[in-house]
Amino acid sequence: MATVLIIDDNETVRLGLSHVVTKMGHNVLAASSGEEGLALFAKQEVDFAITDLKMKGIDGVQVLRGIAERDADCPTLIVTAFGTVETAVEAMKLGAFDFLQKPFAPEVVRLKVERALELRAARKTRQRLESENAYLRQESRGNATQLVGASAALREVLRVVEKVAASEAPVLIEGESGTGKELVAHAIHQGSRRSQGPFIKVNCGALTDSLLESELFGHEKGAFTGAIKRRLGRFELADSGTLLLDEVGDVSPAMQLKLLRVLQEGEFERVGGEATVRVDVRIISATNRRLQDEVRAGRFREDLYYRLHVVPLVIPPLRERREDIVLLVQHFIATRGPRTNPGVRGITDEALGRLMAHDWPGNVRELENAIEQALVFAEGEQIGLAALPVHLRGEAAPAGLTLPERVTTLPEILDDLERQLIQKAYDACGGVKTETARRLGVKASALYYKLEKYGIGLPVAARQKSES
Repeated sequence: MATVLIIDDNETVRLGLSHVVTKMGHNVLAASSGEEGLALFAKQEVDFAITDLKMKGIDGVQVLRGIAERDADCPTLIVTAFGTVETAVEAMKLGAFDFLQKPFAPEVVRLKVERALELRAARKTRQRLESENAYLRQESRGNATQLVGASAALREVLRVVEKVAASEAPVLIEGESGTGKELVAHAIHQGSRRSQGPFIKVNCGALTDSLLESELFGHEKGAFTGAIKRRLGRFELADSGTLLLDEVGDVSPAMQLKLLRVLQEGEFERVGGEATVRVDVRIISATNRRLQDEVRAGRFREDLYYRLHVVPLVIPPLRERREDIVLLVQHFIATRGPRTNPGVRGITDEALGRLMAHDWPGNVRELENAIEQALVFAEGEQIGLAALPVHLRGEAAPAGLTLPERVTTLPEILDDLERQLIQKAYDACGGVKTETARRLGVKASALYYKLEKYGIGLPVAARQKSES
C-alpha cells in the first residue's frame, strides 16, 4: 500500500481523486492548500503527489519545487483546467511526472497513479542499491564467514544459535573482543527466516553521536554540510533482514533513547527530516562489556537493556577452548596462505605448541593476525618457530626484527615492531604498495595510512617531518 498526497483547493476535485485512490487500496493524505500539502509532505513519507496548478497562496509550481527539494525521487502529477501543450511542457520542466486535465475520468486517474507508483518503486530500488553498494564498499569482506572449532564450548554456542535463529527475538551477544561475535550474529541471520534479506552491521563504538545517528537513520539532502543528497541509514538498508548493533555498550545515553524508540515503535525520522519511516528489522546486539554491570552503574538504560536482552548468548574466550586452536590454525593457513605465502602447507609441532600455550587476550582475531604475520616470514612448507611473532617466541625477533631499546611501554614496542614488519614486507615487494598490502593481508587504504605514519617509502625530508 502506497501513500498518495492530494492537494487541491476544490473540495469536489479533492474528494473525487481521494475516492479513486482509496478504492485502489492506497493511503490518502488530502490537503486544501499548497501550504497544508507541503506541511503534510514534510511530516510523512509520501510515494506520489497530485497537486492542482492554480491555487491561492502557494500554487502548484511552488508545490513542485518544495517537493523536489525534500525528495527529488517522489513523482508528482499536475492537475489543471488549462490543458495546453505549453502547460504540460512547463510542468515537465519543473519535474512533474505527468499532468491531468479537468474534467477527468476515474480510469485515467487509476492509470496515471499505477504508472507513477511503478516509477516510485524503480527509483526506490535504485536508491537502495546505491546505498547498499556504498555500504558494501565500506565493509571488509575478506574475513572468514564461518565458525571454526570442535570444542564443547563452541558446540554449545552453535546449539543455541540454531535454536534462536528460528525465532524473531532480539539477541544480545556478549564476549571479549575478537571472539567472533559478528560471525555468530551472521550465523543466526543465515539460519533465520530472514536469510534472504540483508545482513547489515554498524560499529556503534567507532562513531560519534552525530555520525552514528546519520549511519543508523540516514539523512536528508541539506541536513548538514556535505549532505548533497538523501542517504539511507542502516535501519532502512536492513529492512526485512537483520541489523547487527556491534559494541552497543558504547552507545551514549542520548543515542540509547533514540534506539529505544525504534525498537519499541519500529519507526524513526532521518536526520534533517520530519517524515516518519517504518521498518521491519530483527535486531542482534553485540558487546565486549557486561551490559548488566553497565546498567547497575547507570551508564546503560535498563529499559533498553531488556529490549536487547531477550535472548542472551555468551561467546567463551579462546583460552577456554584451546582445543579449537589447532583447527583455527589449519583454517587460517588454508584461507590466508594462498594469497600471502602459497608454499606453506602446515605448521611445525614446536610452533603449534607455542600457540597452544599462549593465553590469547585478543582471542581468535589475535590468532588470525599471528598466523598472517607468520605466513609472511615462513620459509619452506611449514610455519616454524622462527616465523612466529616475537611475543609468541619469547626470544629474538623474527627475521631481521629487533626489540627497540629506547621505548618501554607495550604500545611503543608494538608500534616499532609493526614498523619493522611493514618495512620488511615493503622492501621484499620492491616498494609496490598493492603487493605489500596483499602480502600483509591488509586493505590498501590501511597500508597507506601506516606507510605515512611510519614514513616508509617517503623521501628523506618527508620522512623526517612524519617522525617529528
